[in-house]
Amino acid sequence: MLFDHGSYKKLYSYRHLINGFAVHVSPEQAETLRRAPGVKSIERDWKVRRLTTHTPQFLGLPTGAWPMGGGFDRAGEDIVIGFVDSGIYAHHPSFSTHHSEPYGPVPKYRGKCEVHPDTKRNFCNGKIIGAQHFAEAAKAAGAFNPAIDFDSPLDGDGHGSHTAAIAAGNNGIPVRMHGYEFGRASGMAPRARIAVYKALYRLFGGFIADVVAAIEQAVEDGVDILNLSVGPDSPPAATKSTFLNPFDATLLAAAKAGVFVVQAAGNGGPSPKTVLSYSPWITSVAAAVDDRRYKNHLTIGNGNILPGIGLSPNTHANRTFTMVAANDVLLDASNSKYRNSDCQRPEVFNKKLVAGKILLCGYSFEYVTGTASIKRVWETAKSLHAAGFVLAVENVSPGTKFDPVPVGIPGILITDVKKSMKLIDYYNTTTSRDWTGRVKSFKAIGSIGNGLKPILHPSAPEVALFSSRGPNIRDYSFQDADMLKPDILAPGSLIWSAWTPNGTDERNYVGEGFAMVSGTSMAAPHIAGIAALVKQKHPHWSPAAIKSALMTTSSLLDRAGRPIKAQQYSKSETMILVKATPFDYGSGHVNPRAALDPGLVFDAGYQDYLGFLCTTPGIDVHEIRKYTHRPCNYTLGHPFNLNTASITISHLVGTQIVTRTVTNVAAEETYVITARMAPAVAIETNPPAMTLRPGASRKFTVTLTVRSVTGGYSFGEVLLKGSRGHKVRIPVVAMGFKR
Repeated sequence: MLFDHGSYKKLYSYRHLINGFAVHVSPEQAETLRRAPGVKSIERDWKVRRLTTHTPQFLGLPTGAWPMGGGFDRAGEDIVIGFVDSGIYAHHPSFSTHHSEPYGPVPKYRGKCEVHPDTKRNFCNGKIIGAQHFAEAAKAAGAFNPAIDFDSPLDGDGHGSHTAAIAAGNNGIPVRMHGYEFGRASGMAPRARIAVYKALYRLFGGFIADVVAAIEQAVEDGVDILNLSVGPDSPPAATKSTFLNPFDATLLAAAKAGVFVVQAAGNGGPSPKTVLSYSPWITSVAAAVDDRRYKNHLTIGNGNILPGIGLSPNTHANRTFTMVAANDVLLDASNSKYRNSDCQRPEVFNKKLVAGKILLCGYSFEYVTGTASIKRVWETAKSLHAAGFVLAVENVSPGTKFDPVPVGIPGILITDVKKSMKLIDYYNTTTSRDWTGRVKSFKAIGSIGNGLKPILHPSAPEVALFSSRGPNIRDYSFQDADMLKPDILAPGSLIWSAWTPNGTDERNYVGEGFAMVSGTSMAAPHIAGIAALVKQKHPHWSPAAIKSALMTTSSLLDRAGRPIKAQQYSKSETMILVKATPFDYGSGHVNPRAALDPGLVFDAGYQDYLGFLCTTPGIDVHEIRKYTHRPCNYTLGHPFNLNTASITISHLVGTQIVTRTVTNVAAEETYVITARMAPAVAIETNPPAMTLRPGASRKFTVTLTVRSVTGGYSFGEVLLKGSRGHKVRIPVVAMGFKR
């Protein structure tokens, strides 16, 4: 017996992707384990965190990719997407089978369906074909609360239902809230199947031990695609390499098994080196703002029109309404020492003074870091029979992100502090008071516009401010890696999708069936769903080939034909737009139709990934053998020779020759190869052209030479232009150093 004293509990055995187990032990027992013969490695568990109506149209799916797959009612047919997330609300119409053609069995999928512990009903219905949950590590850590976390695949958060519906939700589901319809929702692959592996929970996120168990089960069950809108809190400190920890090693084994893995890049932007998805065998997704913007305005009695945001109806046309400030309409003036200007509690207000008027409230730090919500404001205003409400930003930190929130009565948030001050000045100059400060008469008037209809903006896509940025790092000391991350950009800002009535993650959507949420968590399932369309058309393609097809066909231009911009902070911390780079968007913004017919692909497999690991500086050969049970493969020479659809050299000294191999996945075609690069680095390609027959592969080289040392990265691209119209583009990133 290894342990002389003390109790322990084995949580999981990992048999399929990595060889090991998870166990709940004391630090002393962990040290005993570390010294035991036959134990190669021991890692402390660490936490992870959670990282659409219009986007199918924005991405051109109804007229582009869906018709190529037989229409929306066939898009993604028999492709299984696994979701390691917070579970699913199976009764949502986005996952219903009532109005769809019957779903047949998927023989390749071997997953099981848990039964709801209370209702005893099965979580699966043909659309959802697998539903399991993993919480042993959360329970061992004392973080699990069965009353709110649900000891089943039921989504207690909203996040898991949201991501599943973005990737594979039914087509044409009306998004209704508060009596208004905000369009119709659809997944990217509406006919794909959903397999749920719940490992994230409401209040604490999740633990790697549970997540690894979920991934293992998903791969063993036979999913085609795995969506991970989840990532570590930070680079794993216990290991020297970001590429070789239990999480990424498990995903390497998933790729070896033929599973296409998508991961959210992280929400740590716009600072550099904030990506939380590092490895080349994973497709890491950055978040874009699409072309839909919700705007509104408040017109006040002096003629000023104050812009703001508010997904609300307008006040009655051709009418103005008296405005009353929250602190002036309290039932008890002594109440004013509390934050009643937040308008969170209707019982403190004088209903007679508020009814029929516009209630002015303050938007404070409580909305950003506390418990205040816009939903509570409109519930307060509605219960007081107010004509509407206005939230004025008083004092929040520069760069605070404001999202429009759907409400059932006229309402608006004035996000600009200067505009808020104009409103407050107007209110104060028109409101007469006695010597004690009590209001004698309210004379301020205003009207709220209609904010229900979005404005379609030509400067889309833009890289969202919150989206994590490269360069990618190879270890905990933040040394730059010879691997570009993120890989690709997809919509991830203000995405409408399914929600669970149990969900408390977003205060403004408590009890609702839909939510409009932002994050790279929302961008990842866009790519998972589009990958399902590619996999449906090309069932035998490897994960690397699918990733290549998505990357090489992506776009660098916005809707107006200009280079994509990235949201960034200025020195004064206001939001500005700057020219985006591959560290913002990877290869560019996804183009689904083009991805179905890429012409050429850059393919790679397990041996190639071993070569990448073996040639990456700082990775212990014994660590590689520990996780892969294979001897090192040094034939690659350098990690930048891994056959990916991007080239990154983080430390370019003198001249380096990079090798790539392309495989023709279309008819015979002749490609002309050209390249361009920023002046600090010279670039050449060889050969200048090549002809490939169907299925044929050919090598080409890219030579990079330092011209001048700038102290920063240079960006460029290699373009392979085919005689039959295919365009294959890969980004090139290099930083030059003196010899």
